[in-house]
Parts: sequence; structure tokens; C-alpha cells
Amino acid sequence: MSTEIIDKIKARFGDKVKDSHSFRGDQTVVVDKDCVYEVAQYLRDEPSLDMNFLMDLTAVDYLDKKKVRFEVVYHFFSLKHNHRFRVKAPVDEEECILDSVVPLYQSANWYEREVWDMYGIKFKGHPNLKRILLYEGFKGHPLRKDYPINKRQPLIGPLN
Repeated sequence: MSTEIIDKIKARFGDKVKDSHSFRGDQTVVVDKDCVYEVAQYLRDEPSLDMNFLMDLTAVDYLDKKKVRFEVVYHFFSLKHNHRFRVKAPVDEEECILDSVVPLYQSANWYEREVWDMYGIKFKGHPNLKRILLYEGFKGHPLRKDYPINKRQPLIGPLN
């Protein structure tokens, strides 16, 4: 299986790449959260990669399963070269913040807001980081595995 993109990322970012794998044509790297913006910019601007489309950005909660609780996952695609690439960044619960990629990919705007709303992971430099699916008075982040399933929320007043 080809690991061409992984090899380029490893050559460019060295020990900031913590892990990588290729499975059924999908290539993935795990990088330090502090270099996500740089990696995304490289994927977009390197002509041989030309990852001009951020297909998705989401998070995973590994409560009690991994040393670092959260992982933010980015799915990139190159329309020109017809290849995809995944970048994962572990995010600790104590320092639950990483740089926004909205300046590079406008589609990240809503994705980052959704991750903030559902998991409580903040994106530094986001132009409008506020809830997108839940109302502003909602307490907590419901996709966290420790969110109580019968938690009652404060009622909201009239919407006028």
C-alpha cells in the first residue's frame, strides 16, 4: 500500500508525527495538537498534495481507554489528485484547546463549532465559537462519555 503522503508529512514534520498507518488506501497520521494548523496548511499548499477540501472534522472521546482522553480528527481530500488523508490530534482534557483551521478551510467553521458544542474542545482563533446545535444556556457537552444521560437542562424562555 502506498504511504506517499505519510512519508511527506513525516519528512516535513519529523518527531511531531507520533504515529501513522495506512489501511485499504486510507492514510492517517497522528500529530501533536500544537502543529495541526501547520500540517493542514502544508496539506493545502503543497502542490503534490493539494488537499483543497476539508471533508469533515470531528472528535472522539476515549474516556478511560487511552492516556489522552480526546482526539480531534480531520478528513482532507484533494479534488485535483483524488486522494484523501486523515490527521488525528490527541487533546488532553486539562488543556482542551487547539488552533482553529478556519483561516485555511472555511468549512471548518461549523465543524469546529459542533465539536465545541458536543465535546467542549475549544478552537483558538475561531471567528465565532458558540453553540451550533444546542441553545446557549445548555449545561455541559452531551457527546462526552461521562455526560449523565438523565441530566435535566435549564428551560429556556420565550423566543421573542
